[in-house]
Amino acid sequence: MHIAYTHETALITGASSTEIWERSGGGLDHVPAQMVMEVEAMVNSALCGFDLGETVTLPSLPDVEDWNRLLAARAALGPNLSRNQPAPRYRANA
Repeated sequence: MHIAYTHETALITGASSTEIWERSGGGLDHVPAQMVMEVEAMVNSALCGFDLGETVTLPSLPDVEDWNRLLAARAALGPNLSRNQPAPRYRANA
C-alpha cells in the first residue's frame, strides 16, 4: 500500500494539559494557567494548520510574522555559520 501525502506539518506546542506531566512526576501546578493549552484546542489547531498547508504550526503564536522573521534571520546567518577563520572579535591581539 502506498500513501501519498500532499504536505507535512510540524507541530510546535507549548505546555498542554496531558497526563505526561503527572507521569513524569511533575504536574502543571508550577506552570501559569495562561501558558497551558487544552488538548482539544491543540489538536484542532494542528488540524487547521495542516488544512492551511502550513509547514510549521505554532498554535499559541498570535502573529505568524514573528515566525517568518525568525526564519529570515536564521537564513541570513547561514553563510556565516561555517568559515575557515574565526570572526575578527575572536582573534587574539597581536
